[in-house]
Amino acid sequence: MSYETIQFVREGPVGILTFNRPEAMNAMNYVMINEFRDFFHDRFRDHDTRVIVVTGAGKAFNAGMDMNDLANFIPPGGFKPKAVYEFQKLFSDFILFMRRCPQPIIGAINGGAAGAGLSIAMACDVRIATPQAKFIAAYINIGTGGADMGSSWLFPRIVGAGNAARYLMTGDKFSADEAYRIGFVQAVVEKDLLMEEAMKMAQTMAGKSPIGLRLTKEALNRNTGGLSLEDAVMLEDRNQAMCMVEMTSQNAG
Repeated sequence: MSYETIQFVREGPVGILTFNRPEAMNAMNYVMINEFRDFFHDRFRDHDTRVIVVTGAGKAFNAGMDMNDLANFIPPGGFKPKAVYEFQKLFSDFILFMRRCPQPIIGAINGGAAGAGLSIAMACDVRIATPQAKFIAAYINIGTGGADMGSSWLFPRIVGAGNAARYLMTGDKFSADEAYRIGFVQAVVEKDLLMEEAMKMAQTMAGKSPIGLRLTKEALNRNTGGLSLEDAVMLEDRNQAMCMVEMTSQNAG
């Protein structure tokens, strides 16, 4: 299948998905959102791709939502609660698709990962970054809740509750070195070695039993305890919808 805003190529059993809007720092417009959702939905029926590597074209991994594109879809006077909630779910369900898809996902973080881009990085099973990579949750900086797109479920499980709270509540940036220190990324490598290292790891995974890989991902998803990811995303969607209604009502006034 051909895409407009993403690229997908397969090298043997390893698929490489690239965000391909470098002129916009790979920010997600509506075309990319739909293509990204469709891509991961299709992986449920893809028995040839054993492991997926996700990266970005140009200088950024993924800069989050394209706010210029988003502004075109906000009705005059703002959203009503039902419309906001449905709107929010467009941005959150592909995180569920990433975690449900049977293939392990390796994030090759080549540059900035902000907002939705950070949540996508969280939804990867393993992350490798370059020294140029920067990370920011960003949500709380624009007036919404700091937890969005699965971050309140995924982030604490990766870096611990205190580290997750710090970055979700402050909206502060953190560097590749800090990401490595808190365990968010598993390695930091020079940019010209990033894909080589990601592919080496992917090929190692792809050499294992297909059913073994799938069951391991399922076990990791289910044995982290507490609230399910689905429940966490539903709670976040409700909270973000309420925050956006409040924001648009204040702006309208």
